[in-house]
Amino acid sequence: MAVNKEILKTTCPRDCYDACGIEVLRENGKIVSVRGDKDHFVSRGKLCAKCQIFYNGVVLDEGERLTRPLKRVGAKGEGRFEPVSWETAISEIAARLGHIVEANGAEKILHAHYTGTCSLIANCFPMRFFYRLGAREVEPDTVCNMAGHVALGYMLGTSVHGFDPRTVKDSKCVMVWGANPSASAPHAHSQWLPEAPCPVIVVDPVRHATAAAAELHLQLYPGSDASLAFAMMHVLKRENLIDRDFLANHCIGWDELEPMLENCTPEWGEAETGVPAADIVRAAKMYGAGPALLWLGQGLQRQPMGGNIMRACATLPAICGNYAKPGAGMLYLNGGGQKGVDGDYLVAPHLDNSPDTLSQMDMAAYLENAENARAFLCWNINPVASSPEQARLMKAMSREDLFTVVLDIFATDTTDFADYVLPAASFLEFDDLVSGYFNMSFSAQAKVAEPMGEALPNQEIFRRLASAMGFTEPELQENDADIIAHVMNGMSIDGGFTALKESGTLFPNPEPQLQFDGHKYLTESGKIEIASAAAEADGHPRLPQPGADARPGGGRLRLITPASEWLMNDSYANDPKVEKQLGAATVTINPADAKAHGLSAGSRVRLSNGTGSLDLDLVVSDSVPEGAAMSVKGRWPRRAGKNRANVNALNSGVKSDMGESTAVHGVEVEIAAL
Repeated sequence: MAVNKEILKTTCPRDCYDACGIEVLRENGKIVSVRGDKDHFVSRGKLCAKCQIFYNGVVLDEGERLTRPLKRVGAKGEGRFEPVSWETAISEIAARLGHIVEANGAEKILHAHYTGTCSLIANCFPMRFFYRLGAREVEPDTVCNMAGHVALGYMLGTSVHGFDPRTVKDSKCVMVWGANPSASAPHAHSQWLPEAPCPVIVVDPVRHATAAAAELHLQLYPGSDASLAFAMMHVLKRENLIDRDFLANHCIGWDELEPMLENCTPEWGEAETGVPAADIVRAAKMYGAGPALLWLGQGLQRQPMGGNIMRACATLPAICGNYAKPGAGMLYLNGGGQKGVDGDYLVAPHLDNSPDTLSQMDMAAYLENAENARAFLCWNINPVASSPEQARLMKAMSREDLFTVVLDIFATDTTDFADYVLPAASFLEFDDLVSGYFNMSFSAQAKVAEPMGEALPNQEIFRRLASAMGFTEPELQENDADIIAHVMNGMSIDGGFTALKESGTLFPNPEPQLQFDGHKYLTESGKIEIASAAAEADGHPRLPQPGADARPGGGRLRLITPASEWLMNDSYANDPKVEKQLGAATVTINPADAKAHGLSAGSRVRLSNGTGSLDLDLVVSDSVPEGAAMSVKGRWPRRAGKNRANVNALNSGVKSDMGESTAVHGVEVEIAAL
């Protein structure tokens, strides 16, 4: 029998800066291999190591996937279920939700979601259902990056209009601040940064692979970023590297900020941050030498004063005039709107009948009380692994009277607490669109296999649920093909989805875009608001403030929980080959702290605070500064043995200064030998 071999293109929709092109090799219609698209400008024939394992591992393993709807038969948390039909699951879920709406109000239904997939339809369509239902949303960005969104909104009027990475060809410096591309943007780490025609500065408490490869690494103490930014601004002013014409014409508040720089000398900066004064001077001169790019990571603002830190750092491109010209700009995230994606159409906000959102930092406490929540629906998220107050959350989700429905590809810690588990299709099993949040590309996510078993895409599940609940709005039944066509027509992309699938990826704007071209800033004033009346009205300082968080006392350490190079947030942790690469769960501390606590590398230690405790293997390294500890996020509690915990067992849900957002990198712990 002849073997029919074919290669199909699709796109990785993970929560990652890269949005890689993928080639899927099929033989007689069956997937035999998933690899990087050799013609794609990012992947260049190679996926990152974790995706290469995962996409050829458990994603293709029917024995590991959820393939049928499941109904709970055991106690919550046990993960014991029996299979039921889709008809039974949908009708019973609809009936239960309908009863809650009638008896208690739709606001008693809570739903949580995030970026399990970032493809446009699967990520956005479910909001149409929840808007129509009137359920209360757990604000997704509060577990990740909301403080940065709020802070940059005050200053620029947007947080999702960043520099075009293609403009790096004209840059004289790239500064990566509070991001770890080696873990969260692996192709930017291995290609974009090394190929930049200019020096790279990395600002990060951790000497990760990207920091180690940089021309200059400023290893500051956690929480001292605003002080470092002010010390750099002092140097820029002293060295006449400030663009005063730009400040006069396009900014508000420089006259108020300038006097604040007087005492923020490099020596003061060293005392505040731990960064040598000479390196502060060197970094400022490198950044101020000409057009420069500033990449502000999402981890940067997960600190108690994260919003203020973002405003302070974002002042650097303003005072140097690093906007609206080639080689210049700042990036937090690049939203689809810059490419012409109609985000409102995707979620249909005109259907919105929902109450105020809830911060993920408050979710565990909120779910404890039946007066707050009668039902909890989760999609694109595994909150038991990723949310704060882990033990408290699991206890709250154990309520027998909390009706819980979870959509997922795999059985997770969160599905273990569900009354119904609904099997979701993987990205290989339906058509969609991907608009990455770093590069200005736009891509096809093409269906290359049938869904495993009875799995369905998110959007189809919510279409069926909407129908069962008697919702008649046409937006709730719009099919994928029509949505794709609408989005692409709005972007004036020729050839439709068929052509996009053939090419895999395109740039809606063929030439590099200038950030805020023509100095069209999106604030109410039309200028960059270093001084923000809006921030002041919301109870924040009118200006960004210098200063650093107080160092922990009493021998405590400040815990940093960054991304792992082997995990995608908490995705991939169930793949045995990924698990092998991860190895044992560890915590890394500085040699000085190891000596002070009488600890040795390789020993077993316990981290503890008022929220919980976690036992880990100890690594001793100067890759973290004195007074800090580092342990990566994303492991699954259900795979951690009898303790059933990960680093979120220590996370009290402390909030940043803006946006009700996480300050997880401000958690403090005690450390002791076991």
